[in-house]
Amino acid sequence: MAPSSRPNKPLGTIVIAIDGPAGAGKSTIAKALSKRLHFSYLDTGAMYRALTLKALRQKISLGNEAALVTLAQETTIDLRTETDQGLHIFLDGEDVTTAIRSLEVTNNTFYIARAPQVRAMMVEWQRAIGSRHNIVVEGRDVGTVVFPQATYKFYLDADFKERSQRRILELKAQKKVFDEDVLKKELQERDHKDMTRSVGPLKQAADAVRIDSTHLTIEQVIEKIWQVVKNHGQAVHP
Repeated sequence: MAPSSRPNKPLGTIVIAIDGPAGAGKSTIAKALSKRLHFSYLDTGAMYRALTLKALRQKISLGNEAALVTLAQETTIDLRTETDQGLHIFLDGEDVTTAIRSLEVTNNTFYIARAPQVRAMMVEWQRAIGSRHNIVVEGRDVGTVVFPQATYKFYLDADFKERSQRRILELKAQKKVFDEDVLKKELQERDHKDMTRSVGPLKQAADAVRIDSTHLTIEQVIEKIWQVVKNHGQAVHP
């Protein structure tokens, strides 16, 4: 889809929204872009993961929305960008940056993300962050639901084979033990759940620029995004 001729209505801050499926490279690109632009980085998925981790620890039924709402009301999730170590996620004061990336959390975050009342609370937290800082934000519905008036919107995708291979390499680098066939099946199921959930489904915003990262390097993707930002309106300086 061709980029809009001008950025969306200003929010008072600059918001660059990046949506897309798992394994498309959203986190890597968003982190690198935020560093290049000296913007804050907001990983919306990490917030859902943190609450999922807490629910699993407390053995709360993930299908009980009322219990999840109560849990969210009693929870503090903080995202801090450390100069030398990147983004850290704090759950009630505990650094859970590594813990929220476990396979158990990954495979259960869907339940938190599909709960309407919990999602509404998360969206408000995310918008509050976006109102205070220039940000690069990534997730599944940031350009369609969380920040529909984002200054710039991108939809980052890659073919399934490439996305699954990236996930495999990531887990191997972390020395995780897993079954590759099971992982691919879980990724397919996650895609289906993300795209078909009734609340905040994954889809490309009508005014988002689509980028296929299948055969692109990280720097090439960043350069494509930068060319759109540089050529379409509101000043952003790297």
